[in-house]
Amino acid sequence: MKKLTLILSVIFILFHNIHGQNLSDQAGEKVNYLVHYGLINAGIASLELQKDTFAGKEVLHSVFSAKTTGVADALFKIRDIYESFINPETQLPVKSIRNVTEGRYHRYNIVLFDRKTRADSAILTSDLTGKHITAKDIHDIISCFYYFRNSIMSKNPVLKKGDMITIMTWFTDELYPIRLRFVGMDEVKTKVGKIKCYKFNPVTEVGRLFKDEEAASFWFSADKNYLPVKARFDIFVGSFTVDLISYEGLSVPLDIIAKQD
Repeated sequence: MKKLTLILSVIFILFHNIHGQNLSDQAGEKVNYLVHYGLINAGIASLELQKDTFAGKEVLHSVFSAKTTGVADALFKIRDIYESFINPETQLPVKSIRNVTEGRYHRYNIVLFDRKTRADSAILTSDLTGKHITAKDIHDIISCFYYFRNSIMSKNPVLKKGDMITIMTWFTDELYPIRLRFVGMDEVKTKVGKIKCYKFNPVTEVGRLFKDEEAASFWFSADKNYLPVKARFDIFVGSFTVDLISYEGLSVPLDIIAKQD
């Protein structure tokens, strides 16, 4: 069950927005999603991006919160909050907070990113596991998709089927590679209307929850927002679907093919 709740949390987090120069979002943006388990509404997620300060410098503070609702909440309550403090110039995190409650499990952890002490690497200091030496450009699970949308998608508008994007992140106090394979273009129906999207299949670990390496899919809007629109995870006990239900404060208007009736 813990693995299942981790997947649910990651789904929410992967739908976060990013910031930098010539970016696909901006401070003040807020996006909301609804999670379905089969025909059941299983949870909701809210994420916001605001200006903040850290160590006397201006940063972008991203706050993600997710919780189960209804039947899912009665069976296994989830209350997860993830925060990332991001350098707006490098798009790299300087501080991350993980505050999760999943059933009886609770974990609170702060990770600080030191990229100045060592010339060739970064020093990560975790409240729970101490110091770790990593690659200098390591991301956290939120900032990696900032990088994905602003530094990869915005510079590679023409993708070929099968193209693979890999970003190394630090998640739950260990290295966690994010690998996305481009599948093609698709049209997705949402609560706000039909949206043309880029479709990616993240490479998943076979045998624990997933039946094969393509048991998950993500859809990003095919406009300058590259907004995460939908995700689907097929696991052994069923399917999770995450759908966009509302948004505000986008940097440019969302390109909607047809409004929802």
